[in-house]
Amino acid sequence: MIDLEKAMLDPARVFKEPQNVVACDELTRAQKIEILGRWEYDARQLEVAEEEAGMEVRRPEMFGLILQALHRLDFERDTQHTPPTK
Repeated sequence: MIDLEKAMLDPARVFKEPQNVVACDELTRAQKIEILGRWEYDARQLEVAEEEAGMEVRRPEMFGLILQALHRLDFERDTQHTPPTK
């Protein structure tokens, strides 16, 4: 049984990889999209912190994995109203 509250707060502690979110039969499509969106936000924050600390980014491929997972859910990001990254 998935701990939905924990998954919403910290997806990486509940799921090993973004594709595991997509494959989870216990979640609705909307819940999967929300969890992946949170994971994307967390990954961006971690990357910024690592760069600011002069560290090597540990999982640079994570954004691609998250976007692939969102794509499998037929979710298209609204790029016209989303602030650009970097």
